[in-house]
Amino acid sequence: MLEIVHQDADLVLINKPHGLLVHQSPIARDAEEFALQLLRNQLGQNVWPAHRLDRKTSGLLLFALNAETNQQLQALFRENKITKKYLAIVRGFAPDEGEIDYPLLKENGVLQDAFTAFKTLQRAELPIAFGKHPSSRYSLVEASPQTGRMHQLRKHFAHINHPIIGDRPHGCNKQNKFFKTNWQMDTMLLHASSLSFAHPINKQWVNYLARPQPEFLRMCQLMGFKL
Repeated sequence: MLEIVHQDADLVLINKPHGLLVHQSPIARDAEEFALQLLRNQLGQNVWPAHRLDRKTSGLLLFALNAETNQQLQALFRENKITKKYLAIVRGFAPDEGEIDYPLLKENGVLQDAFTAFKTLQRAELPIAFGKHPSSRYSLVEASPQTGRMHQLRKHFAHINHPIIGDRPHGCNKQNKFFKTNWQMDTMLLHASSLSFAHPINKQWVNYLARPQPEFLRMCQLMGFKL
């Protein structure tokens, strides 16, 4: 059963686990389960995905329960009227806060503007040697993408040399192997934690939160991060 964070007559939000596709995709033919199909079966009615999370990202996924609400939610995303926040564990000690204004290429080669603001919530230094370093440093960051480009956060944090742990192919494969060898951790540590917007029907401002998945929480505990 999918974890339902909120449901009303017009929309529903789930806390998508790592590794689950939103819907069928030709680039992931190995998948047999999809959030769209599972939620439709769970609720016994049609649902419309209002946006996307990639397969490896967990967290808040918003669906409309009718075509009219779907159109309005799509417009809110398109007009950047929905505030999104993510939690990520990245390599190294990230700056206290920052802005990443770095255009990204689409698959067809078109360059698109992409902007992410972030702040560092906590830092950890583990007494475990990594490469030439006597210890291993990590940061828990909160990221707020102002645009919605494919793999935007993954590419942006790699661009500033603080790749998200568990990310492939944009992250650090040595770190990914390090986590798998030492802690049997093979998940990307990126979680969509918050969505805030004016409800498309009653126009009241809402803020929905989703708790990170167990593997993300396990790594937070390992590092001493307090959520």
